[in-house]
This record gives sequence, C-alpha cells and structure tokens, in this order.
Amino acid sequence: MHEMSALWLRVATVLYAVGLIHAILTILKRRAKLFRLAFITFCGGLTLHFVSIVEEAAYTGHFPANNFYESVSLCAYLIGLLYLLVYLRQHVETLSAFVFPLVFVMTLMGALGTPVGSWPDPKVRDAWLLAHVTLVLAGYAAMLLMAAASVAYLLQERQLKRKRESVLLDRLPPLGVLDGLISTSMTAGFLLITLAVIAGSIWAFIESGTRWIAEPKIVVSLVTWFFYLLLVFLRVSAGWRGRKAAVMSIVVLGCSALTWAAHVGLRPMFTR
Repeated sequence: MHEMSALWLRVATVLYAVGLIHAILTILKRRAKLFRLAFITFCGGLTLHFVSIVEEAAYTGHFPANNFYESVSLCAYLIGLLYLLVYLRQHVETLSAFVFPLVFVMTLMGALGTPVGSWPDPKVRDAWLLAHVTLVLAGYAAMLLMAAASVAYLLQERQLKRKRESVLLDRLPPLGVLDGLISTSMTAGFLLITLAVIAGSIWAFIESGTRWIAEPKIVVSLVTWFFYLLLVFLRVSAGWRGRKAAVMSIVVLGCSALTWAAHVGLRPMFTR
C-alpha cells in the first residue's frame, strides 16, 4: 500500500476506535452519552477511508481490491457507508453496536498491509505478547463460565417444562439468575477477546509483517470473534435471552475451542 494511503487508513482506524468504545459502553448498558461523538468520528473515519481508497487506486492504477488488505479495507468502507445511509434514513442507533466494532477490526486488518519497523525493545515485545495471551485466557475463562451457565439454563428449563423433580437439577440457580450470569460473562468475554484480537494483530504485524494474516488459524480466530460479536449484538438489540442466547453461547464456545485447537493442539494439521 502507498505510504500516504496507509497513513490515511491508519488515522481512519483511530477514528473508528471511538465507535468501538461506544459499542462496548452500549454492551455495558451505558449507551446514552457517546453515540453522537462516535457517529461524528465514524463519519470522519469514512471520509479519510475514502481518501485512502481513492489515493491507492490512483497510485496503483487498478481497482483497490488487488489483495487481502485492499479487499478487507474496501469491504469495511462499504459496510460503514451502508450503515451511514441506513442511519440517515431510519436513525437506527442499536445497529452501531454491531457495525462499529466490525468496521474497526476490518479496517485495522487492512491497515496492517504496510510493514513497519521492528520492536524498539525486546522487553516491550515480550510484554505485549504476555498481555495478548493474558487477555485470551481471561476471555476463554469468561466464555467457559458463559457456556456452563448456558448448559445449566437449558437443563433447568427442560426440567421445568417436564415438571419432573431431580436432586441434582433442583440445586441449580433459577433461570433469571442463570440468564444474568450468561449476560455478565458474555459482556466480559467479548471485551477481553476484542482487546486480545487487537493486541494480537498488532503484535503479529510488527513481529512478522504481513505473513501471519494468511494463516488458517487467524481466519478461524476472526470468525470466532465475528460470531461472538453477533451473539452480543443479538443480545443487546434483538433482546435474545433465555434459550436462544444459551444455544448461541454454546456455539460460540465451540468456535473458540476450534480456535484454540488451531493455535495449539492441532497446529500441524492447520499448517499443512
């Protein structure tokens, strides 16, 4: 990517980050104060994003979708532009909880197509990697708690429908308590995993340039994050609770297990 195109795209990514913060606050049920600022910075990000795309097309002389980075950047811009048109027509704020994080992460991926210098200090490199691993493990712990509460919810719901007594199931918390536990662990897990994705992407970009993005395990990780984002969005905007949220939580845990296997347990198979 051309140097100036990359610069505009990175500045756009920073502006999109305000939207990510807004989405996280929305998930934490503090949505009232930041949307206006997030929307303004989002529009600014779209403007600079457009400048980056046009400048790259003018510099290279081809349509700006010649590789993964250009394609994901263009796709992020089109998603953001579509949301802007929908919002101006329908004023749908809740959709921002899904669109803002998605556009930010996709733009971040696109902005990593231009190499940068190596780590200034090995200690910074090791500390950054440690932070990434810690966030991943904490996020997985939250997801395991979410999945455990989901399984307990489904079992408790089934018992109540059948009106049968069980010594073991009678000791489970009420459905309302389990649903609240699913919501709390889901929020914590999404926040931790999102920060882990950002930290891991930046670390891998500085460490190995652009080679890492083509690895299947990275694709699996991003798909898992996308499903997690979808789960949180459906919970916040569509009011998914109870059985639907429990089933989706278990699906997300399955994707996370596949991600873990791709990175650790089944690495040889994924890198053939």
